[in-house]
Amino acid sequence: MVTAAQPRSPSPSPSSTAAAGQVTRRVPAVRHLGPNWYACVMGTAIVGTAGAALPGHVAGLRAACTAVWALSLVLLVVLLTARSLHWLHHRDQARAHLLDPSAAPFYGCLSMALLAVGGGALALGRDWIGTPAAVALDTVLFTAGTVIGLAAAVAVPYLMAVRHRVEPGQASPVWLLPLVAPMVSAAVGPLLVPHLPAGQPRETLLLACVAMFGMSLFATLVTLPVVFGRLLTGGPLPLALTPSLFLVLGPLGQSTTAVGKFADVAPGVVPGPYAEGFAVFAVLYGVPVTGFALMWLALAAAHVVRARRAGMRFSMTWWSFTFPVGTCVTGAEALARETGLVVYDGLTVALYALLVAAWAVAAVHTARGLFSGVLLAGPRPAPGAPRPATARTT
Repeated sequence: MVTAAQPRSPSPSPSSTAAAGQVTRRVPAVRHLGPNWYACVMGTAIVGTAGAALPGHVAGLRAACTAVWALSLVLLVVLLTARSLHWLHHRDQARAHLLDPSAAPFYGCLSMALLAVGGGALALGRDWIGTPAAVALDTVLFTAGTVIGLAAAVAVPYLMAVRHRVEPGQASPVWLLPLVAPMVSAAVGPLLVPHLPAGQPRETLLLACVAMFGMSLFATLVTLPVVFGRLLTGGPLPLALTPSLFLVLGPLGQSTTAVGKFADVAPGVVPGPYAEGFAVFAVLYGVPVTGFALMWLALAAAHVVRARRAGMRFSMTWWSFTFPVGTCVTGAEALARETGLVVYDGLTVALYALLVAAWAVAAVHTARGLFSGVLLAGPRPAPGAPRPATARTT
């Protein structure tokens, strides 16, 4: 990951250098732990929640999906702790991430990780912890995730405009990450609607989710042409960034999921004509968007095959294969409910098989990289470059 250039500062005194060295030795493993690691939580949680709504009945599937959700909850707690240590002991690196146009958009992943695990609590976790505890957990995670997501949707584009130096040729699907976070809130929020008092509280939350749907949708519509134009005029992305093309599926699948959720909870929450309108909109919006998502899936897969043949190796961008595909699974599930068409049931199963395979590959490579220490190591200096002074200190 590229880091932004930092201003030159006076040479530190021996005492301050020693103090910094002591801090680094205390928690060296988290110095290079960026916000992109929350993608592991998102990708794991969506495997559970997407599997919970698959058509048909497979013995043991729901229990397995609940176990995967529990794993995502554990991963979230571990990462929140590790990232807190990162900000506490390595604030220079944390600030560098915010000033780095390739790293700052990943702050949207924190919001989506909280929301994905929170939504899974109501969809699956209630089987193990009970409905009251699941509602409480989802309420906390949904509130925190939504606040962080709304802040990231404004703060990251602001930083890109006034602090980052971004060239047109640097346009990347990663730019969509902070913009899609409110869409995840829009898709997860309706799960809490039935647990609110009847009347205005339920309608307010539902319409707030609709507002976040519109916010994320229009932000995506103005950003996606820039990304697509860069791809057509600037050539293929660098090998390590090629998997990020799958991120475009995120707002497409998540928006289809959201309109399906609106249609599910609208009856009895909003007046009859509006409830019927949500059901109609779920189909009229979801069908063409899913068609475009399938086209983009084929395009992105072709680029990945090309990059793999050219020598693309594993990196954390491989987690882009998980959550975005998972949103397409939940989107197809929503269309299957609204239309009753068997073809969408088949599409759901096919996409879920792809999701599980992608998650397994990313998880195995990540575990291997963690045990070897490669994924948490700092960036290697270029061949022939002088080593930094801190590296020569004994």
